[in-house]
Formats: sequence, structure tokens, C-alpha cells
Amino acid sequence: MKHIIYILFFFFGSLTAQNETVFEQANALYNDAKFDEAIAKYESILETKQHSAEVYYNLANAHYKLNNIAPSIYYYEKALQLKPEDKDILNNRAYAKKMTVDAIQAVPQLGLSRFFNKVTNALTFDNWARLAIVMMVLFIVLFLVYYFTHGTQSKRVSFILSFVFLFLSLSSVGLAFQKQALDNKDNPAIVFAQKSEVKTDPNSDGKDAFVLHEGAKVLVLDTINDWRKIKLLDGKIGWINAKDIKMLNNF
Repeated sequence: MKHIIYILFFFFGSLTAQNETVFEQANALYNDAKFDEAIAKYESILETKQHSAEVYYNLANAHYKLNNIAPSIYYYEKALQLKPEDKDILNNRAYAKKMTVDAIQAVPQLGLSRFFNKVTNALTFDNWARLAIVMMVLFIVLFLVYYFTHGTQSKRVSFILSFVFLFLSLSSVGLAFQKQALDNKDNPAIVFAQKSEVKTDPNSDGKDAFVLHEGAKVLVLDTINDWRKIKLLDGKIGWINAKDIKMLNNF
């Protein structure tokens, strides 16, 4: 068993070192304006199932230099999935989006819905779950203090605080599951077809709902055979052929 572990460590270590060499070669090709060759090198790294924001970002930059609208936006989005707050990725994606044809304006969220979603998205599912555990531990500690202490003032304070932390723990659990539900619904894709006619029904004979062009970002809601039900940021819904889009959540 120990030998197998050593072999695995050696294999992954060698693979990482090899990919680092390929990454440097790809960067050199990019700097020499050999963008097609650089793309091939970056893609060879992804074929080894090793993913990083840096590889996706540089791959997107190479496609951007070649005016490949959909691939550049697609790989910027992939990079953002790994580094959501990276300013360079966000800025370059904004430049790439200027090449797209479709101007899709997001429907603004209002009132309690906006506030609730903002709170829910403040942490990941795992972090909400960890926070719930911490709050529950504090509740138990304070309740024990209340139970074993004798001072009236101490009992009152510990009792109130214990139930405050119990409420916060239960709220964190609820927000964790709400975050998980939102993440499960978040199934984005990028349109790769130069022009795609979105239908009202999942078949080629359906009426045209609207037209999308390469680089547009959509949210996939459902699947029927070779058709995907999509929703745009502006609220429009329709059916698009699966071959016209590329899913972002597939690594």
C-alpha cells in the first residue's frame, strides 16, 4: 500500500512539473504573438484534468487576441469560477463582452428579495454550515453557564445570549440550504453558435422566441433530448439546441 502511495505522489508530482513546463512554453508562444500555438499548449494542460484560474485566464486572453468571442468569454468565466474576485479577469471579461452582439440587461432585484439573496450569497454553503456549528457550540456553552451559575444577573445574560446564538445557528442552517438551492439552480452556459434561433418549444418546428449570438451567457433550466430550456438575465425564456451552447460547470 505504501508503494502505491509513493507511485501516486510521483505520478502527480511529475504531471504537475510537466504542466508547469508546458504552461511556460505556452506563455512564451503567447508573448511571441503565436496565439494558436499557445492555445494548443494551454488546452493540453486542461486535457490532463488539472485546472487553474491562470490557465483559463491565459487561454481566454489568447482567444481574445484572435477575436474568438465565445471562447474568450467562456474561459474568462471558467477562470472566475475559480477566482471570483480577481480584478484582472473581471476587467478582461468586460472587454471581451464588448465584442458581443446581444445587449442583455439584467432585471434588477428589488426590496426583500435583493436583500435576502445578498445575505445568502455572502458566504458559501460550507462556510454557512461552519458558522452554524460555531453558533451552536456557543449556545451550548452559554446554556451550561446559565444552568450552573447562581448569580441572577449572570443567569439572565447567559440565558438571553444562549438563545440569541441558537437563533443565529438555526438561521445559518437555513441560509446554508438556501445557498445550496441557489447553487444547484445556477447552471450557466455560453452560446458558441454565431447565430442561434431560440424557440418557444423544444423542437426545430417551434416558433422563434428570440435570437442569440456567440458570447451570450444563459442559464440552463431544463433539458429535453437535444434541447435546453434557457433563461436570460433580462428574464426571457426559450429553448435552444444543445449544440449551440457550452456548459460552464463542466470541468
